[in-house]
Amino acid sequence: MSDESKPASGDSSGLLNGLLTGGAQKPQRVNEAARSLHPNAVKDLLSLGVCERCILRLITVTTFDSDLATVSSSTLRGWLGSGFEEAASPEPSICIVCLGVLQFVFYDAKQTLVKMKSDCGSDHAAWITDLVKQQGHEFDSFGLEVSLPSTISENERAVLLYLKGKYSNEAWLQSEKVSVKDALKVLVLDPLRASLGAKSDSSSFHIRLTYSKASDDAQGVSETTHERKKRKTDEENGSSCISENPFEKVYEPCILSVHCNQMPIFFSGRYFKYSRNVSQSRWIIDDERMGEASVEEIIGGSILPACLGDSYKFHAAGREDIDVRMLGSGRPFLIEVQNSRKCPSQQSLTEIEEKINNSEKKLVGVKDLKFIGSECWAMMREGEAEKQKQYAALVWISRPLEEKDCNSISSMIELKILQNTPIRVLHRRSPLERERTIHWMKVEKIKGNAHYFLLHLCTQAGTYIKEFVHGDLGRTTPSMGSILGCRAEIIQLDVTDVKMGDS
Repeated sequence: MSDESKPASGDSSGLLNGLLTGGAQKPQRVNEAARSLHPNAVKDLLSLGVCERCILRLITVTTFDSDLATVSSSTLRGWLGSGFEEAASPEPSICIVCLGVLQFVFYDAKQTLVKMKSDCGSDHAAWITDLVKQQGHEFDSFGLEVSLPSTISENERAVLLYLKGKYSNEAWLQSEKVSVKDALKVLVLDPLRASLGAKSDSSSFHIRLTYSKASDDAQGVSETTHERKKRKTDEENGSSCISENPFEKVYEPCILSVHCNQMPIFFSGRYFKYSRNVSQSRWIIDDERMGEASVEEIIGGSILPACLGDSYKFHAAGREDIDVRMLGSGRPFLIEVQNSRKCPSQQSLTEIEEKINNSEKKLVGVKDLKFIGSECWAMMREGEAEKQKQYAALVWISRPLEEKDCNSISSMIELKILQNTPIRVLHRRSPLERERTIHWMKVEKIKGNAHYFLLHLCTQAGTYIKEFVHGDLGRTTPSMGSILGCRAEIIQLDVTDVKMGDS
């Protein structure tokens, strides 16, 4: 380009012609971007080592999009011509602002330097796609997340401060800037959709691109405390020119890691506990297991492999002590699987259910196992506040049971009791007094020994049944002992039903 054809300072007509090479008409947005570019600002940023995509992000008044992303550094440099070549430093390999993020230059997890052959986003998307497929997830949509080191925003702030010192009155300095994070999404999202064969939305499956600093030496123009104070002082004094060139530092590409994460998926059902030596959750004290197994491990350990997940959490509508069986209709539970790679079919869940139910030891049983949406958590919480529980307790009393005792107990409906926190759980529960309701009770005599009977009762959730029987040294009133006027002890306890809400 001859000197005559080069635009004067502030004139972008020559640059527009450079962008519209070969007479090919670029989209209108590119035209607008070309007209908004300040040639001297372009020259300054190229001299500093800013890549073309960061230049277009920072000094155009139009929004950075996929059309602008096609403008190359050679186009910008070609327009500036020989005058630029004399003043400019050699073309930088790593942008001083984005540290190679928008140039698709980075270190992979093995610390190998990766430079995409193509400057467009398709090669980068293909590289990401390979890593995603290696992790084995099943999905038909995805959300893309990007995490960048703070150095990049600090570098950008320093460059903008530099520009403000030279071009304070320019309109493009006042326009909102597209972040490196959003610019990267503009570049890779469309090709990523194509290579993954999936749509992008607010999906439960997320692909996270995490860029981190390669080394502590690659600080870019990030500020020390002293530099930050000096910058603030310069701004207060109306000076924003860079007296000491902070751009003359070491620049390295970032390390890029790709992580995939599926939002938790949930499975619901009801469980039965047939053993009095199985806890609900894994119970370890001083590195020693309490009980033979746990409901959590038996059910969760069966579902997790079918989901190819990382881990699971077990949630239940209440709990029973290790020595209490869970019978009747079973207790509602949820299994929350973290980062599952597949969702098992209902047939697979039925097979898991059958395997648990047909196990040799028959410690635990399951029914109604199914996949359910995340709304189930709210449903369980709502039902939990309203639920009722039914029990069968084997009770011993210090005197023979009489017929009038049976009638008296059976006639008690909606009995209000006060329970202080039981002595056996005071070490882990706050000392509170709670009012609970015994909805009804029935007595079943045991032939051959009048000191024993089965007490069937329905209670409000949160009632301590063992303490209701023996009184807990007067901490529960009234109790079965106080009602019968004798000593009462609970020998065995089974949960026979858990009613959730209207169930």
